[in-house]
Amino acid sequence: MTTTETKPEPAATKQVTQLGDRIFAGSAKGAGIVILVVLAGVAAFLLIEAFPAFTASGEDLPGGIVVYVAPLVFGTLLSAVIALVVATPLAVAVALFISHYAPRRLAQWLSYIVDLLAAVPSIVYGLWGAWTLAPLSVGLSTWLADYLGWIPLFAGPPSTTGRTMLVVGLVLAVMILPIVTAVAREVFLQAPALHEEAALALGATRWEMIRLAVLPFGRSGIISGAMLGLGRALGETMAVAIILSATGAVTVNLISSENPSTIAANIALQFPEASGITVNVLIASGLVLFVITLLVNMLARYIVERRRDFSGAN
Repeated sequence: MTTTETKPEPAATKQVTQLGDRIFAGSAKGAGIVILVVLAGVAAFLLIEAFPAFTASGEDLPGGIVVYVAPLVFGTLLSAVIALVVATPLAVAVALFISHYAPRRLAQWLSYIVDLLAAVPSIVYGLWGAWTLAPLSVGLSTWLADYLGWIPLFAGPPSTTGRTMLVVGLVLAVMILPIVTAVAREVFLQAPALHEEAALALGATRWEMIRLAVLPFGRSGIISGAMLGLGRALGETMAVAIILSATGAVTVNLISSENPSTIAANIALQFPEASGITVNVLIASGLVLFVITLLVNMLARYIVERRRDFSGAN
């Protein structure tokens, strides 16, 4: 006679949800909904107020909204790209120095200084660029025109005031440097210590360890920080308005006096005296900037998620 022993089924575990958990979950969900509502409200306002500008023509808006906005979009993208190209390598180098090279006490002070740069008002950067960097850049612009004038970016003639797109790009690079550095620094500090120690144990130098273990791990963070900085550069207003002597020309010459303006700076300068259809045109240009910024953030999110999935698959 055989007896079959039956194991008692485990009692169903009931998830314990405390009041604090429910409050936190509800608050987080509510905050997410509020963000979506605010974003939808801003988009709806821009679309409604910009609609008359898209249908205006003739004397109200010669050439249409495309002719008006195209130079501004070009100037906005050009200045932001210059800032990104200059700031990203420097930010990565500073972040690596703070996280892997500098002594701990020095690294703390450098972190404080870099973070402090982000708290400086943009108008201060604008004044610094207009009164200090612009006059100093005249000699550099002349040298670039003399020796690198065969490149369209430095074809000249150089500006005698220094209020050029090159100076704007350099000032924007300084402004976005703390953002990119802070994000990259935190990501580099999260690199797996076992990977770093394994690379050093196998005979790798410190730079080889960083190249093999730290930079691949922090690549998504570098991209995220760069896109955050790009968003800041795209929307910068006062610094560009103070420095740039805009003429509305569409040119890639970075040292000439013929400079395109940016969308944000143009709105800030024109809006106080605008009336009628001009207000709708400025709001329409703001809508274009809103779309550009949204696309940049969506692209950054896609790149980060794709790299994360690719790393996980490997």
